[in-house]
Amino acid sequence: MSTSYVLEEPGEPPGKHPGEPRSEEPKPLWRHLAWLWVAFWLIMLLLGIQESLWTGRLQFWRPLVDVTSSALAATVLAVVQIRRADRFDRFLKQPLQWFLHHWAWMPLQLVAYIAAMYAVRIGVFALAGHPYKHGPWGEVMAYETTNFVLFYTMFGGIHFGMRSYRAWVEERLTAERQVSLARQMQVAQLTQQLQPHFLFNALNTISSLIHSDPDAADTLLTRLATLLRATTDASQRLEQPLADELTLLRAYAAIMAQRFGERVQIAWEIDPAAHACRVPTFGLQPLLENCFRHGVERRSAVTHIAVRAACRAGRLELEIEDDGDLQQLPERRGVGLGNLERRMQSLYGTEACLALRVRAGGGLIVGVSLPCAH
Repeated sequence: MSTSYVLEEPGEPPGKHPGEPRSEEPKPLWRHLAWLWVAFWLIMLLLGIQESLWTGRLQFWRPLVDVTSSALAATVLAVVQIRRADRFDRFLKQPLQWFLHHWAWMPLQLVAYIAAMYAVRIGVFALAGHPYKHGPWGEVMAYETTNFVLFYTMFGGIHFGMRSYRAWVEERLTAERQVSLARQMQVAQLTQQLQPHFLFNALNTISSLIHSDPDAADTLLTRLATLLRATTDASQRLEQPLADELTLLRAYAAIMAQRFGERVQIAWEIDPAAHACRVPTFGLQPLLENCFRHGVERRSAVTHIAVRAACRAGRLELEIEDDGDLQQLPERRGVGLGNLERRMQSLYGTEACLALRVRAGGGLIVGVSLPCAH
């Protein structure tokens, strides 16, 4: 039996959480270009009419047909380019690669553009009962190819600039959301994970060892200071290598194991290949704390806890398991788990997964799957 939680709150749009300021969704790219596009072709029409005046004979309908056919063909081409460009956003930081992929179909588009444009012109003139006069096809192709390449290059540059700017804005907003969530997590960790009762119990444990085992008391005090410092620093460091995260987790586990003595046994099954994978800072402590709060504290029998980490197919797979008395999944999640889910969504989007399942024979297994980024 397992449950995978959706990393969003009901009633909130994706990526939004209570307490965060709402921001309008960015408008589609074509809406930013539409008025410039219409203005450009109106200018081209006026230039065509002006050119006909210079020849000494006004032919309003001839430039109207020419410009309209060019505008229709160019609009279709622009729509195709905008739709195709979505798949190339990953190359925005590599402009040469972006333009090479974006322009890969330029020769075919050139032929289609000229064919469509002249088909419209010849067809309209035929309907009006007049032949459409033009120069030799060789000169026509040379002229239209030059115009096409200039247009294609100009449009591509503007398109690339707008997409790059939009990507930069989205990255900045994502970074701001991550900082906000990290600060929320810091507050939640201080108020829940390191609650006064935990500090009280930890200090009592240390106090009881001061005279009987001063070295152990000193070690536990150092580990407690490490935990407090790490919680304070969480808002400045959104992620850290799993190896560093495990150092904090072991410090927390050592304090709790000292407190409960022989009532708990913790096994660490860590794949060395996973050490470099990055995880949310102080993100695993709430999962281990659940084992103590809902397992160890509520029973007198020995509770076995296993912390596992492995790197498989480019993903980091984490598990924290206990053999407590739990027989069904909890109906509600705590603040710590909710904050971890929101941080995972902000950092990794749909690539992150958190799942809970009941262990055969009793207990809980919490699994976290993340992309392994170094």
